Amino acid sequence: MKEGFFAVYKPKGPSSFWVVSQVRKIVGRDRKVGHAGTLDPLAEGVLVIAVGRDSTKKIATEVAKEKEYIAEVFLGEESSTDDGEGEKTAIDKNIKPSKEDILRALQKFEGEITQKPPIFSAIKVAGKNSYLLARKGQSPDLKERLVNIKKIELLNYEYPILKIKVVTGPGVYIRALSRDIGRKLKTGAYMYSLTRTRVGEFEIKDAVKVEDLQIFLN
Repeated sequence: MKEGFFAVYKPKGPSSFWVVSQVRKIVGRDRKVGHAGTLDPLAEGVLVIAVGRDSTKKIATEVAKEKEYIAEVFLGEESSTDDGEGEKTAIDKNIKPSKEDILRALQKFEGEITQKPPIFSAIKVAGKNSYLLARKGQSPDLKERLVNIKKIELLNYEYPILKIKVVTGPGVYIRALSRDIGRKLKTGAYMYSLTRTRVGEFEIKDAVKVEDLQIFLN
């Protein structure tokens, strides 16, 4: 493959930029390389990569496509980063929602909803990334925005972990969704794990492993 889009399976740990750098090492630094939709270091799964000037110009189209995730949500605590990396604060571990409580809460988040992004995100505030300000102890005022959550399915629930499948439009933060589910249940919650299983037509079963990139791209 010389130019175009393809999916890489980003492992848990490295950044999305690290995956782009691995591709650039193989295709050459004179080639344009980009990705369509960041995955946090703690997340894994489908990362769509664009190679070539024509493809990188079309990244916004790929970013706008439907996405599918499998997430584990930890109940009973909130996190400063809305995921497992942040400082935890216990909310109410005496509240243990029933499965019926969970299902009712999840229904509230289907469709068009307003969502406030995590302060530890790359959203720009006065020209600076929000997460850089948050690391300095500041609390950037991020505005709520309208997003579309097309479907939420409960896959498993054993307190304090609930496992869900989420299909979204663009711009949805699963970390923020996890946080808001916890607040709806009055228990607090944060995103415990995340796997992106699809971006548009790119499915996880077809994603190239990082260690196979050399063979795939040559």
